[in-house]
Amino acid sequence: MKLDAPVPGGPCWAELGTGDLEAAKRFYAELFGWRAETDPRQEAGGYSVAHLGDAAVAALSPRYQEAQPCAWSVSFAVTDADVSARLATEAGGRVPVGPMDVFDVGRFAVVLDPAGAAFQLWQARSFSGAGLFNAPGSLGWVELLTRDPDGAETFYTTVFGWTVHSSENYLQWGVGGADFGGMIRMDDKFPPEVPPHWLPYFAVADVDATTQTAVGTGGAALMEPTTVPDGPRIAVLRDPQGAVFGVYVAGHDR
Repeated sequence: MKLDAPVPGGPCWAELGTGDLEAAKRFYAELFGWRAETDPRQEAGGYSVAHLGDAAVAALSPRYQEAQPCAWSVSFAVTDADVSARLATEAGGRVPVGPMDVFDVGRFAVVLDPAGAAFQLWQARSFSGAGLFNAPGSLGWVELLTRDPDGAETFYTTVFGWTVHSSENYLQWGVGGADFGGMIRMDDKFPPEVPPHWLPYFAVADVDATTQTAVGTGGAALMEPTTVPDGPRIAVLRDPQGAVFGVYVAGHDR
C-alpha cells in the first residue's frame, strides 16, 4: 500500500479472533517471526499484540463468542468513532458492537456493510495502530470481497470519503489518492456459504517459501502462489484454526 502509517480513513490494524490462542501464536511466530505479548489484565481477555522488533504489527485474540468464526478483521482509523458509526448506519450498514472505549487506548465499533462484510472503526487515543507497514511480516494491503461491488463503492466512499481507482478488472481504494486496498467481486467460484469479508494481506520476502511454511505447520493454501499480471506474487492461506489471510512479496505495491 502507499500508506506507511495510520491516517484517518486508512487501514490501521489487523486482528485475529481464534479458537486456540497459543497455537496461533506459534503458527504466526513461525510464519512471520512475530513475538506476541499478552495483556495480563483479566478484563483484556487474553488480547495479545504481535511485534516485529519494537513495532506492534497485529493482534491475536480469543474469540469473543463461541459462535464467532476464526477470522482476521481489519480496522480503519477514524477521528470520531461515533460520527463514523452514524454515517455507516445512515448509508445502510449496521453497528452490532459499540462504539465503546477500550481502556485508555482508543474507542472502537464493529460495523457490517450493507452486504454483511465486517470491519472495525478505530478512534485512537494512546494507541494509533500498527507501527510498521509494507515490510516483511507487516500489513501491506486490504481487500474487500463482495457480491455487491456497486453498493460497496457507494457505501465506503460515503462513510470514509475514499478515492477510487478502477482498472478493467480491479477497483482500488485510496485515501487522497494513496491506494491501500482493493475490491473483488465474488462470483460463482465462491461457495454461497462464504460471506462477504475483508481480507488482510501481509508482506513477505518470499511468497513461495511462506506458503510452504504455512502448509508445513498445519495451514493450507487456498490460492497457490501466483503472479498477478503487472502486479506482485501473491497467495491466499488459511491458518490451522481456519482464519484466512493473504501474503504478497514485500517491496511491490499491491
